[in-house]
Amino acid sequence: MKGRLQAALIVVAILFVVRGTATDNSWMNHVSDKDRQKLNPFSGQAQAIAAGGKVFADHCAPCHGTDALGQGKRPSLRTAEVQNATDGEIFWILRNGYMRRGMPSWSALPEQTRWQIIAYVKSLGVSTENHSDDRVQAEKQ
Repeated sequence: MKGRLQAALIVVAILFVVRGTATDNSWMNHVSDKDRQKLNPFSGQAQAIAAGGKVFADHCAPCHGTDALGQGKRPSLRTAEVQNATDGEIFWILRNGYMRRGMPSWSALPEQTRWQIIAYVKSLGVSTENHSDDRVQAEKQ
């Protein structure tokens, strides 16, 4: 039960990270150069991507969609902003959170799991499709 709760919170966190990234990049101003330069030790590794995908499917997809394109107020994780963020920037927000945008800290989650989630999300690549309200708002303007 505790693991499912943590996973659900991760999904919510990623949602807010992406939403914050898509509409408010000010959190990036808090990322140190040292953190920004961190590299994902699991980047491109098939087993890590698969493990991250399992966590994503169980805990992130209910909000971000199985395709990570977002749903309603839940942002897409496949925007250029998210996909072009450094691994270290994404890791920083998972570790520290960004409460201004509702993103909690996931520092209690094992570091390896956070890196696996990042590997999975990055493996999805950029998509011009977006099912979140951010897209709807942009189209209205």
